[in-house]
Amino acid sequence: MRVHITDVRPGDRLAEDIFNSFGLHVLSKGATLNEKELTRMYQHQIDYIEIEWRPSASSPQPEEPAQTPAFNPLLRPLYNDAIAGAEQLFERALKDGRIYEEDIQESFQPLVENFRAERDVVSLLLMLNSQDDYTYQHSVQVGMLSYYIARWLGWSEEETVRAGKAGFLHDIGKCKIDDVILSKPNKLTDEEFQEIKNHPKFGYDILKNSFDDPAVALAALQHHERMNGTGYPLGLTSENIHPMARVVAVADVYSAMISSRVYSDKRDLLHVLREMYELSFQELDPVITHTFIRHMVPNFIGKKVELTNGQTGTIVMTHPTDFFRPLVQVDEQFIDLSVQRKLEISQVFM
Repeated sequence: MRVHITDVRPGDRLAEDIFNSFGLHVLSKGATLNEKELTRMYQHQIDYIEIEWRPSASSPQPEEPAQTPAFNPLLRPLYNDAIAGAEQLFERALKDGRIYEEDIQESFQPLVENFRAERDVVSLLLMLNSQDDYTYQHSVQVGMLSYYIARWLGWSEEETVRAGKAGFLHDIGKCKIDDVILSKPNKLTDEEFQEIKNHPKFGYDILKNSFDDPAVALAALQHHERMNGTGYPLGLTSENIHPMARVVAVADVYSAMISSRVYSDKRDLLHVLREMYELSFQELDPVITHTFIRHMVPNFIGKKVELTNGQTGTIVMTHPTDFFRPLVQVDEQFIDLSVQRKLEISQVFM
């Protein structure tokens, strides 16, 4: 019987082999479908599959199904609503010295509900990243990425939602920083940077005054701490940094690196992952960072890319160990970047 993968039930079995649009084998006939197998099919952008008949199926599937989108189209308005909600949270925090749970539920929670069903994080980032409202967009992105990272780490659903909330609120202390500094189009002076470095403590005070949840407040206080002690405001090291803060730190760094800020060129999503891999050896938690990278890289399958020689093609397979050198199809040619070391990916498109 033919079903959409969103209708697959745990324990369903494949009635035939699955291949992606490039003819690469994804799963074999007879495979039992659970979360791991579903994730793999999402990554290869497979929509409909044949499974063995289950008598309890409620309705027949259409013979010629319509093409489904790569991501939920409702996410864009929800994302924009969350950005507007973040701005209101900042304004209220500045005015009242605290924020309110109902405001978070209204602005960010609807987006979280949709995160549960959306697996193509790269498409989300490519679709939702823009040059406007950096501070508020960054808050939403870090909330989104913190949610996914916690889920990929195997945290409980409750902890995963808290991680998303912590990421969403991590920069709330910036409400007390002058907008002139936050949006300055060139390098900050030493005095201005010292002022920026106050925002984790400001955020901690606001969140301590708002919720009885030390982890969310500590994530705001410690998200700029680094494993080797080079961070701020306290210069903490490794295990002295709260796990929630270490998750938010990885999400914060990735979002900042891929974003278009007035004083920073936007960098390619895959290139930034490579930079974060380097950071994981000293500054970022290595287990969290490598978990993030391992789950992000397969999302690039099917994405259009430009190579450093000017050719454009499509990623058809990722390398199991050389994460940033996938197999790319250019017209009828396959280029293995793990072998052709002089070539690299310069840009990823939708």
